[in-house]
Amino acid sequence: MTNDIDRILYTEEQIYKRVKELAQEINDFFGNSPIVAVFVLKGSAFFASDLIRWLEMDVTMEFMSVSSYGLESVSSGKLSIKKDIDTDVAGKNVLIIEDIIDTGITLTTLKKLFQSRGAKTVKVVTMLSKPSRRLVEFEADFTGFEVPDAFVVGYGLDYADRYRNLPYIAALKRSVYEK
Repeated sequence: MTNDIDRILYTEEQIYKRVKELAQEINDFFGNSPIVAVFVLKGSAFFASDLIRWLEMDVTMEFMSVSSYGLESVSSGKLSIKKDIDTDVAGKNVLIIEDIIDTGITLTTLKKLFQSRGAKTVKVVTMLSKPSRRLVEFEADFTGFEVPDAFVVGYGLDYADRYRNLPYIAALKRSVYEK
């Protein structure tokens, strides 16, 4: 698996430090107000689990499974909701936790969805942002790192459901995903 890695972008130590900093930013924003933390599966599971340990307010965890990639290396541009959350978010603070913002379509759609359900606030935190790939204008409220236009894996991010378990974030060799 490590033979498929072109280069490491962020080490385990850099990720740990940045997650704690993001949690503090979120704590500062929400204060003691409770939040519904929506883990966007599968990619955000590592990041979301690490992040919420550092949050100081009451946190309700919810899980949502969406896809715009399937087994491809490029987004289809169409969002498919495979599993929705179980909690009514009307009047509540929602924090969407995502692994990476690429085209912006997924997060734009999810943010509008929760707003239409009457959420008090909808904020987005992402571990990674790749602005070079945006198809719609979208920026997260809290961002870990900005990444170059490379296919990134590790720390929950995958290619064809592989590489999620790497403890760092890395660029995948082009030869792996351009087969």
